[in-house]
Amino acid sequence: MPVKKETEDKGYAQLKRDLREKSVRTVYVFYGEETYLREYYLNQLRKELIPAGFEEFNYHRVAGKALAVQELSDIVEALPMMCEKTLVTVTDFDIFKLNEEQRGELIALLSDFPDYCCLVFVYDILEYKPDRKMKKLYTALTEHAQIVEFKAQGQSDLINWIARRFKALGKEIDRQSAEHLIFTCGSLMTGLIPEIEKIGAYTKGPRVTIDDINAVADPMIDAMVFDITNEISAGNYDAAADTLGKLLKMQEEPIVILSLIGKELRKLYTARIALDGGKDRYWLMDIWNMRSDYPAKLLLRSANRFTKEWCREGIALCKKLDVQMKSQTGFDGAGELKYLLMRLAQGARQ
Repeated sequence: MPVKKETEDKGYAQLKRDLREKSVRTVYVFYGEETYLREYYLNQLRKELIPAGFEEFNYHRVAGKALAVQELSDIVEALPMMCEKTLVTVTDFDIFKLNEEQRGELIALLSDFPDYCCLVFVYDILEYKPDRKMKKLYTALTEHAQIVEFKAQGQSDLINWIARRFKALGKEIDRQSAEHLIFTCGSLMTGLIPEIEKIGAYTKGPRVTIDDINAVADPMIDAMVFDITNEISAGNYDAAADTLGKLLKMQEEPIVILSLIGKELRKLYTARIALDGGKDRYWLMDIWNMRSDYPAKLLLRSANRFTKEWCREGIALCKKLDVQMKSQTGFDGAGELKYLLMRLAQGARQ
């Protein structure tokens, strides 16, 4: 069974076609968690529309907070200077929070938008929340604007991108090491860029290894919690306790760490069920909505060292500790987490 292919957002695919075919739309809405791609395509729009040296006159960046639609209309209707187009970006303009009068003005603007301007509504801090109950405004946006969501990229595209970034640094990376980097540091390009720079500078040879990644990358909390349970499964209690200590020094809340440990134990339990029931890693991917088979393979390898009984007991311990943390004042959450690891390690050795 193949790894699931990520479906590309239609708006994102259309934006790429617009740029490739040099047929840029007049209005876009940019939103989504992958800020690297959002900034990249804003820059591509600027390059396509505004010749170098003419940005000051034709590229207008406006903050959306407290912006009136009439003011926006004045900006987009201003004629370009020594250029065919203008580009206007409006950041965090809460379109669906406008009052009725402002909504009417925006609908009128979108319905009769000047063809010499490209307007991009950018959602950075604010979340883009279209409200279908505002039928006229919603319809005007869907008819006259190209809505583009910048999601985390699919696994194959992301691995290829990682390889290109390392190649630019004079390094190579194989698929397994790239998958480990994603597992350790997350799938957002924005966060991966500084990690790739660090790893590239640290790596002595021509090829980046998993050891190079582990040596200098800053792992996400989920990856650190996986390391805790994985070290316990390997009988390395001291290493597990050391990782827990790092999380606590990072001032992660004990209740958050506990929640993630509980989740990891539930994943291990389902992985153990998969092993006992003859299920493969793709079954596990479906259960936990994983985007690649790499974490599924790691889970199965780790679960092979545990029994279902150990997993169930660990889950029960987490539930009990969760109730105590939430109900008792002055509770030593950090100390109890250390004790939890000790009990898990003891159970794993039996």
